[in-house]
Amino acid sequence: MSRPALHPLAKAANDALAKDCPVLLELLSERGKRFFFPAKGILAQGAEAKQKAKTANATVGIATENGAPMHLACISRYYQGLTPAEVFDYTPSYGKPELRTLWAKKQRAEAPALGDHPLSNPVVTNALTHGLGLVGDLFLDPGDQVLTPDLMWENYNLSWETRLEAEFNYFPFFDEKLTGFNLAGFKTALAKHRGRKLVVSLNFPNNPSGYTPTRAEADAIAAALGAEAEAGTKLVVVVDDAYYGMFYEEGLQTESIFGKLVRSSPNLLAIKIDGATKEEFVWGLRVGFVTFGVKNGTAAAYKALEDKTAGLIRAYVSNISNPSQSIVLKALGDPEFRAQQAEKVAVLRGRAKVVAQECRRPEYADCWDVYPFNSGYFMCLRVKGAGADAVRLRLLEDHGVGTIALGERELRVAFSCLTEQQIPNVFSAAAKAVRAVRGK
Repeated sequence: MSRPALHPLAKAANDALAKDCPVLLELLSERGKRFFFPAKGILAQGAEAKQKAKTANATVGIATENGAPMHLACISRYYQGLTPAEVFDYTPSYGKPELRTLWAKKQRAEAPALGDHPLSNPVVTNALTHGLGLVGDLFLDPGDQVLTPDLMWENYNLSWETRLEAEFNYFPFFDEKLTGFNLAGFKTALAKHRGRKLVVSLNFPNNPSGYTPTRAEADAIAAALGAEAEAGTKLVVVVDDAYYGMFYEEGLQTESIFGKLVRSSPNLLAIKIDGATKEEFVWGLRVGFVTFGVKNGTAAAYKALEDKTAGLIRAYVSNISNPSQSIVLKALGDPEFRAQQAEKVAVLRGRAKVVAQECRRPEYADCWDVYPFNSGYFMCLRVKGAGADAVRLRLLEDHGVGTIALGERELRVAFSCLTEQQIPNVFSAAAKAVRAVRGK
């Protein structure tokens, strides 16, 4: 069967990329090349009517009453401080304009390395999972190569491998002595794809290890990617900043590595996936963002990428939750927001400090090695002499302690949801479970 003809709006977006950033057009998947935002359809006509229909507006697919979205009082009462329009109306597929603008300002304030380098405007997503899915749709065809560390979030596989049929390549996240990021292994893995298209995933603070690179490590990672791009590899580097801001030690790279990558090379498209989910402790609100950056990015090229992203959102879910966006927008503008956020991060820092002491007690040395951790929500143990899942089950059944087994030997502990008082017992029980599984 022949494919449908390319829509004129998709062609216009592709032409803009071909003119200003031709490598970006090469990087797009076949789906990504086909997608567009229906800027001349119902949405555009409705937007035009919103501006000019002074007598009556019969375009909007909502019901209205007394000049506001129609709503039930039994629902409205749960949204104190929000107007009906901030709760019940649709939002643009790109996201609320005010929220996009404010989040872009936040990104630049937190990453001085960006300077005044042009970026796309963030597009609002249904949290980070959705953002990663959109990136996959835009840039991954079946058989396309993805490079990721072996310690990674399994949803990457579900979205990019199971759903989109990309092929994953792994490198060990840590060096052999577990002292830090495995830069040599990363460089070797990159070099295997030289001269071809490659999607690279970077997630700091890392899930599941809870590790953020030092400044020197981050500089070296960025330099390795830039050098590979200049050597002819066409790179899409996805920077997953889900746990941004939760840093517990000195000397870490506390700016997103996204800021170091956007100026690297015309052959390297950096994509920042971030959001309010973990940063602002609003997991259920599901508000995330996708932002694009490239060395020679132009307004027209970025608009093409924004349009394709919004077109995918329109096709899948139409738009993202209005009340969730409204709440995040109000929070970002609240004068107490940063202080309250810092209080919560301080609680997590205190828990991480206790974990660092307890997990490294000499009496547990026969049970596990500890992967480096310094940030985020998690830490990992490399179990000795027993399977991680067997230990997980014994820990759960005998001690009532829940953990996550990853692979053959890794046991993930989410200290984010443990009190400081609970932490010593968790590791004591884990050691008992390891010894019980080993039979000694």
